[in-house]
Amino acid sequence: MRAVEIQEYGGPEVLKVVETEVPRPGAGQVSIDVAYTGVNFADLKARGEGYRVPSLPFVPGLEVSGRVREVGAGVEGLTVGQVVAALTAGGAYADVAVAERETVFPLPPTLDLRTAATLPTVLPTAYALVHSVGRLQPGETLLVQGAAGGIGTVVGQLARAAGAGSVYGVVSSAAKAEFARGYGYDEVFVGEFEAPVRAATGGRGVDLALDPVGGETLRRSLASLATFGRLVSFGNASSAAPWQVGQPELYPGALSVSGFSILTLAQTDPTALRALTERAFATVVDGTVSLPVTAEFGLEEAAEAHRVMGARASTGKLLLRVAQG
Repeated sequence: MRAVEIQEYGGPEVLKVVETEVPRPGAGQVSIDVAYTGVNFADLKARGEGYRVPSLPFVPGLEVSGRVREVGAGVEGLTVGQVVAALTAGGAYADVAVAERETVFPLPPTLDLRTAATLPTVLPTAYALVHSVGRLQPGETLLVQGAAGGIGTVVGQLARAAGAGSVYGVVSSAAKAEFARGYGYDEVFVGEFEAPVRAATGGRGVDLALDPVGGETLRRSLASLATFGRLVSFGNASSAAPWQVGQPELYPGALSVSGFSILTLAQTDPTALRALTERAFATVVDGTVSLPVTAEFGLEEAAEAHRVMGARASTGKLLLRVAQG
């Protein structure tokens, strides 16, 4: 079968399409004939920095849609040929991927494989940020970094559906700002946001800020909170040094800081992940949320997909089309 391997760390050019053995599922696992694979920023960090890479060579990719190829020992409730979406621990840039049973989700007839590939990482992450961790309440204000990306577009819609008072986004270009406004945002700031947020909220700040960037952006997001405000960190796209926050930052405004990682949750509490994902998927089925696919690449074009995402020029969701024919 075909797979895209990282054989050394570096730029997009290190992604190599190779022929390799078809993986077999172990106990409690399922193998999937992949139709589509989602491209995520974590894949770029794996390629460039070794993020969550146990050893080389490594096949990146965290989410797929397709059909069950084979079920391992002890797997119940799934059958060969069944249409599914799945969260994987790598290995998704390939014709066949393996996932743990707890992170494989049968698809309802209303969800096509292309749409389904956008969901396993983005949708439950966005749902957790708004509801499970962020605990957004009706009337509250929200600030979202990366508002035009996959998670950002879903967060905007979920927040609006939850009755948010105002939803503010931050992006890196005017084109992205225009795109994000179509997904639930009242105002979208380009680049600098701390002073504009204060101005937009009459000096008060926001109730909830969501940050996948880290570093200085995280500190400015914290400084943009209202009294009793909450910050959720869900990534470190800046690759900044680990951040610390303590009494001087938190006590004056009675602020709270929390974190979320869907990959870590999959390892530490797969049952909680499954419940979260099922609730999140329901928002697509009932029409609350749509996730735009803005670019699609062949498996052999994985390097180009990484170049597009790495240039910070992309909006919405990028996919690799894997199934041939």
